Amino acid sequence: MRDTEEAEILPADESEILDRYWRSNVVIMAVLLLFWALISFGCGILFADSLNQFTLFDTGYPLGFWFAQQGSILGFVIIILVYALIMNHSDIQYHRELESLCRGRRKNETS
Repeated sequence: MRDTEEAEILPADESEILDRYWRSNVVIMAVLLLFWALISFGCGILFADSLNQFTLFDTGYPLGFWFAQQGSILGFVIIILVYALIMNHSDIQYHRELESLCRGRRKNETS
């Protein structure tokens, strides 16, 4: 109900920009969650037997074991970093769009 109330208050252009921002955020999250599932579930469980044929930097640890224990955690931290960087860029982009929209309205109101 809150979303519909905000949509009624916001002008159409601003609402459209915010909708595009949220849609892009959902797509980014879905892609990154897919990578997380592939890394943690795929490499750590499904492909572990195939990966165990290889060792990690000649340490003797099977690669499948490493992905199950450390690789999925490292992958998750990298995914969080990637999400933060992408969202910083996205926030700046959409903030500029909203600012230019507001400047255009102020310019039209003073004219």
